[in-house]
Amino acid sequence: MTAYETETETDGHGSHGSHEGHGHGHSHGHGHSHGDHDIDWAEMAPVLEQNAEVTAPVYRQAAAWLRELRAAGAEPSLVVDAGSGPGVVSCLLAEAFPQAEVVAADPERALLDRAEARAARLGLGGRVRAHRAELPDGLGELPPADLIWAARSVHHVGDQVAALTALGERLAPGGALAVLEGGLPPRSLPRDIGMGRPGLQARLDAANEQWFTRMRASLPGAAEVTEDWAALLGAAGLRHVATRTFLLDLPAPLDERARAHAISTFERYRDLAAAEGPEELAADDVAVLNRLLDPDDPQGLHRRRDMFLLVAHTVHVAVKEG
Repeated sequence: MTAYETETETDGHGSHGSHEGHGHGHSHGHGHSHGDHDIDWAEMAPVLEQNAEVTAPVYRQAAAWLRELRAAGAEPSLVVDAGSGPGVVSCLLAEAFPQAEVVAADPERALLDRAEARAARLGLGGRVRAHRAELPDGLGELPPADLIWAARSVHHVGDQVAALTALGERLAPGGALAVLEGGLPPRSLPRDIGMGRPGLQARLDAANEQWFTRMRASLPGAAEVTEDWAALLGAAGLRHVATRTFLLDLPAPLDERARAHAISTFERYRDLAAAEGPEELAADDVAVLNRLLDPDDPQGLHRRRDMFLLVAHTVHVAVKEG
């Protein structure tokens, strides 16, 4: 039995399209294989950081859980946040594992600059360092890690088993890979919002799933697999030991940071609808989206008091035998 041994819990599926993760959302993923060259990361970084801060309670819970799983083993000396974005979770991992060096690894210098500044501001500059690298191959420049955290980065690689295998190869014997994939998509509005047809968010989810499927199919070396993450981790040569889902539950009325986070998600839905055309989302739903995003509309997202934020994030943990 390793330090990460525990009983497996079940989880749901979804959350392909939000900016919930601390790294990059699906419209601007890791690896520059599908359009990242058009992103102004210096401009995007504060938005990503704010979104991650809103979701920080979930990542704090996940980091504490990883520490509990590790309780029977030695304190990790090296933790890698693979796809760190602006470093919010990198710093949370440093707080959860106070004896560890934490490497914030990301391809984007603008995001790593934010990570370094955040670590310095929190007094963690001596233990959190930035490493610019394409993922997962660029992690080969680092020493073997005791823990690698990968939040919604694996699904941006065409061959997900190959990506998991590459991450596993960067683990020290007995080290653990924690992969955040799946869960449930975010909810911020009631079923009937007083305009348009009821059930708008369910239709947005369906459109987003279609987009995600096309995104996956367009990746170099894309391989269709059943998204059984325990089995995928096993196929990568690792032993799956735990899965747990964490809930972010922010009731109405939202504070301004959480409201801005939810609005950015709906803006991304509208951007996708505009890019994909009417076959993905009906014209009346697009009209409702436009109203929701109008700051002057009394029923819009900027003014509604019934907005909440509810989303589930699922983390799968596997270890490298040795």
